[in-house]
Amino acid sequence: MAAKQSEPLFDFDISKYLGDFKVPGVDVETIVASQRKNIEALTQANKLAFEGLQNVVKRQVEILRQAIDEVAQLSKDFAEPGSPHEKAARQAELTKDAFERALVNARELTELITKANSDAFDLLNKRFSQSLDEAREAFTKAAAPKK
Repeated sequence: MAAKQSEPLFDFDISKYLGDFKVPGVDVETIVASQRKNIEALTQANKLAFEGLQNVVKRQVEILRQAIDEVAQLSKDFAEPGSPHEKAARQAELTKDAFERALVNARELTELITKANSDAFDLLNKRFSQSLDEAREAFTKAAAPKK
């Protein structure tokens, strides 16, 4: 079996090419390192978002299974003998319970989605702030008089 080859795009090392360009006051290594950190932060944010999506889908499947079990039980309950008034009262009670459960489930799913988005956004926001700090330091260093 042939060995798995990596994508040539990911093997590209821009620092090799930018290193040949000598621009006074520009530290190419610092720029490359900063961009590498940006890509790492984006990768981590995507991972967090994907994990959040997995949690939401997992919970939706759990909710669906619970609903199917409840429908099966309701079918058995309605097949049992009883007066129409009792069945109507029972149906109203079950409808109310189902509606309340649907609201709780919707709130829970919304919270899961919000948490996943918030975690990813917080990570990107932190990296953006770090990137600005790095740029400020680079400009300060470039503007400092040479000894």
